[in-house]
Amino acid sequence: MTERERKMALPGAPHAEDRRAAVIRVDHAGERGAVRIYEGQLAVFGRQRGVGATTAIIREMATQEAEHLARFDALLAEHRVRPTALTPLWDAAGFTLGAVTALMGEKAAMACTAAVEEVIEDHYAAQATALGAEGAALTETIQTFAADEAHHRQRALHAGATEAPGYRLLSGAIKAGCRLAIKLSEKI
Repeated sequence: MTERERKMALPGAPHAEDRRAAVIRVDHAGERGAVRIYEGQLAVFGRQRGVGATTAIIREMATQEAEHLARFDALLAEHRVRPTALTPLWDAAGFTLGAVTALMGEKAAMACTAAVEEVIEDHYAAQATALGAEGAALTETIQTFAADEAHHRQRALHAGATEAPGYRLLSGAIKAGCRLAIKLSEKI
């Protein structure tokens, strides 16, 4: 944003740098949360027999989420954005969510992935629109990661996510939690 555009902006309107910082902060938190969810699921499934196919799917998705997190770690440093102060809470919540859904079974673990990724797909789409041309490089990263998240969701659905006991309730609760975490992490 030029100095002239900054002076012309409406009072209280967020500046491009503020929008970018919020995007980086919340997406870093989200990718970190995804890594922790998969760590929780793998901690449970790594001790069980007969879940090899599910474990393999989760490991593949966890690898991609770790790559996404590494990119957002770099963006935090590059743009001097502080991570959310809620990181310790999200770390614990993510691991717990992953472990609990894994304890509920393979279908519940996949329901968790499907629910989280649905919220993230919508979230990334809204961010890409909000960033506009001034955030082209960040938008490109978000769109690339959104495609990965959509693929994760489809894999989870194909693996039987909707067959989890109490799917609608479980999915709705996870989605609500994700939306709350997004709102809080943008600011805090």
